[in-house]
Amino acid sequence: MNPLVSILIPAYNDQRWIADTFTSALDQTWPRKEIIIVDDGSTDQTLTIARQFASKTVAVVTQENQGASTARNRAFALSQGDYIQWLDADDLLSPDKIAKQIGLAEQSASKRTLKSSSWGYFMYRPAKARFVPTALWCDLPPVEWLLLKLSHNLHMQPATWLVSRELTEAAGPWDTRLSVDDDGEYFCRVLLASDGTQFTSEAKSYYRMPNFKSLSKVGRSDKRLESLWLSLQLHVRYLRSLEDTERIRAACVNYLETWLLHFYPNRADIVKQAYQLAADLGGKLEIPRLRWKYRWLQPIFGYDFAKRAQFLLPAIRWSVARSWDKALFVLELVCDWLKVLENRQPARARRFR
Repeated sequence: MNPLVSILIPAYNDQRWIADTFTSALDQTWPRKEIIIVDDGSTDQTLTIARQFASKTVAVVTQENQGASTARNRAFALSQGDYIQWLDADDLLSPDKIAKQIGLAEQSASKRTLKSSSWGYFMYRPAKARFVPTALWCDLPPVEWLLLKLSHNLHMQPATWLVSRELTEAAGPWDTRLSVDDDGEYFCRVLLASDGTQFTSEAKSYYRMPNFKSLSKVGRSDKRLESLWLSLQLHVRYLRSLEDTERIRAACVNYLETWLLHFYPNRADIVKQAYQLAADLGGKLEIPRLRWKYRWLQPIFGYDFAKRAQFLLPAIRWSVARSWDKALFVLELVCDWLKVLENRQPARARRFR
């Protein structure tokens, strides 16, 4: 048993990170692998850098900009692997990540058990990644996994998963209608088609978060808000297809309440639909309450201003932390460079310097 693993990488304007991500994929200790990158019409040097890695086992293709889901679907269509490893173009894998999960997969009689791993988030320095376990970091049947996700608004980063081809085909393609939470919706369908998850903490993936504003951030764009709303509805439908009990409906109402703040009060149409869906589930949504540290702004400047402050101030703090981490990252690079120069100097020059 020596299965082929396809590492599939969609990329768009990732010139800063794509070389590190490729190296992470190439350095996997699992020997039988193919790497496929689909450049989604990048306007920077992403494609040029990626083509430097092209080989018999590394395919680099390009397409007009159509979105991450379309790029992922094309990558899968080109793949031949028995297992699929999804990897975003700015994330990283530990060298033995795939090998650890293949070891578990080959001990299982079912190809429909979804393999998951631990993951940590970082900005510029992977060695400083923070691994924060959640209730999803264990073996779970599909209904319990989805229940925990919706009840506590949890998630797993896409690179954590190793998915058999059989399971990937059963789940169907990525939904190209979604520009927000496309991975959340997709892996819900993978869970639905699976026997459950098998978790190992020894396998690790690294989720890069260099910018507060990222693909997962919703913002005020109507297109992104509508994508989020569609994803929320699909989550509710998927979970209820497995079990439609009081605890499930309560979790779905809680999930809607968690995300309602993004729509209220600007998208009254979506808010109305959310209230109706909650009522159909036997629950009731409340007007989203702002955090206490921003609530005092509401009577003075209005709800919308206070809501913006609640989103903006954490973004400012994140920007400061990012700048500091970048500075330390650059300092480490300079120190490493100086050490290289030191070692290259003749012994006599070092002695009398």
